[in-house]
Parts: sequence; C-alpha cells; structure tokens
Amino acid sequence: MSLSNPSQVLLRNSELLIAKAPLLINLPEDGFIDALIALDQPESIHCFNTNFIDYQAITKKNDGAKRQGVHATFASTYQTKTCHDLVIIAFPKSKAELTFTLAMIAHCINETTKILLVGEKKGGIQSAPKLTKDLLSCCQKVDAARHCLLFAGLFQPEKLSVVFNLQDWFKKYQITVEGVELTIASLPGVFSQQKLDTGTALLLSNLPDKMSGKVLDFGCGAGVISCFIGKKHIDTKLYLLDVSALALTSAQESLALNGLSGKVFPSNSLSDVSEKYQHVVSNPPFHQGVKTHYEASEDFLAGINKQLTKQGSITIVANSFLRYQPIMQAHIGNTRVIAKGKGFTIYQAQLSSK
Repeated sequence: MSLSNPSQVLLRNSELLIAKAPLLINLPEDGFIDALIALDQPESIHCFNTNFIDYQAITKKNDGAKRQGVHATFASTYQTKTCHDLVIIAFPKSKAELTFTLAMIAHCINETTKILLVGEKKGGIQSAPKLTKDLLSCCQKVDAARHCLLFAGLFQPEKLSVVFNLQDWFKKYQITVEGVELTIASLPGVFSQQKLDTGTALLLSNLPDKMSGKVLDFGCGAGVISCFIGKKHIDTKLYLLDVSALALTSAQESLALNGLSGKVFPSNSLSDVSEKYQHVVSNPPFHQGVKTHYEASEDFLAGINKQLTKQGSITIVANSFLRYQPIMQAHIGNTRVIAKGKGFTIYQAQLSSK
C-alpha cells in the first residue's frame, strides 16, 4: 500500500517523529508504521483507532508479522498506563471530535509530549490553532505539502490534570416520532449528533407495520432507528452494527436511556455479521472522511440476502440520486419505492423464495 499524503508529510519531518512510545490516533495502515520503525526503532508504538476498518488493517498487518511493540486499540476512548512522548492525530472530519480526542489523552502525556496534527487542507485542518487554543500552547504550522498541513504543539500544563469523563461528552436530545418518545445520546463525530436527520425521519415513518424477531440496524449511528423499533415493536431483538466506536458507544447509551437492550458490535460492512434477520433497516452511510464513498453500502446491499431469513425484508433510506434499487432488485428480490420526500427515497425489498 502506498503512503497517504498526510503520512508523506509526516515523514518529511522525521526529526519530529523521534520518540520512545508514540501514540498514533486514527492513522490508516498505509505503511507509515513500517517507516516509523525503520526511522527510529521506538520501544513501542500504540495505534488507537475509532474506525474498525483501520483497526482491522493494522491488527492484520502487525499480528501477522508478530511484531513486538506494536499495540492496536479499537474503542471510543483510549486508556493506558503508558506515558507517550509523541502523539500524532489525524485531523478528524468533525471539529468537536478533535477537542474530545485531545481531552481524552491528557492522562497519558506530559508537558514535553509533542502533539502533531496532520490532515488534508480540504478537511479543514487550517483551523487547528483556533480549535486547540484552550488545550494546546504554541500550536504552529510546521509544514505544508501535498495539499496537507502539519501542526505541532504542546499541551498547556494546567490542562493535563483535568479528569476526562465520557459522560460529559454525550449530547442528549429528545425526539417524538410517530407518537414514540425517545432520548438519544451522541458523542462528537457521530452522524446526526444534534437532532434527527431528515432521511432517518422519513425512514421511521415508513417501516413495516408489524415487526418481530431479529432486526439488524446497519450503520446504526447513535441508535435512533433501533430505539424507535425497540419501543414500538416489543417483540423484536435488536442488533446494532457500525464501523465507528464512537457510534457504537453512543448507540449503547441511547439504548440504556430508553430502557432497551441490544447487541451492539463493530463490522466492516458485513464482515462480522453471522446471524440471520427477519428485518434489516438502514440509513446506509456513504461518506467516509471527507470523501464520498459508496462501496461499503453497495457491498452491504449485494451481500445482505445471505443474512435474511426466508421472507425477510430490508427497508433503507437513501439520497434519491443513489442508484440502490437495481442492486437490491438483483441481489434480494422485488424492490419497491415506498416513499419519497426532501431528496430522499425509501426502498423496501423482500427476499425472493428460490
């Protein structure tokens, strides 16, 4: 795999990368870890990823090589007893997530820990000094190349002792849909963090009248769809899947706030799906980082037939410009347009009996 532009910019500044125990936050597996080992032979490298796909790639590469000292973590928060002398953060799509990430690492760094922020210009990284002014001192631009920027800074010493409490970071809001009242909790960076989005609202108003058995919420986000189904259809068993650890933690919190339970688990599209479901419901994601990305959703629609029970159904909402109906028709069976509105379309398909 070739090095991404942000990784190339980091390696242009190799003098900043010398460290005994670097922490890499949400960096992809693109060969950068190999380059870091070749550069300096650190005692340990810790990789923290909230994206399951990146975590899987790092784990596969480093477990396969049985490399000593490379540690991978997939979670919504980072816990360690190690004190890191270097932290490299891939600039997140959500600016609120950057503040969350910095607050989360205060327990495992000190006043001499170099904090590097790297990302593509179009991702908004030029706002890094302004965004970090309450936590970092002297956050300065150190390089600009390959349409990317690199910033370096140090933590303000007085901020290092602030205790991070996950509960403080949930945004909670109430919604009422079809007479069902819900409380939703969402962490920074999770889709539809502040309110019910238009597409999901349309979807919830056009679900099957009767639902029972196992229901898969694919790309669950903060868990709005599952919470609605769980409260309205008490004979359902809820399964919630997402690629984001921040989403999964949010969904777990939303379930608890609504007195519901469900199996919440990570998966790269259908990689970790093993059950069969009576119903699959989804507002499938088509954004990954700042790029538009359809592949995961198309793979999901092409492969979900194997995870449906006999006569199982799938109901999804999608931006009307997305060509999902032919894929569903080809792989699942008769696919109907249930509703349209505000740029969104609801598709429903039932597994063909063959």
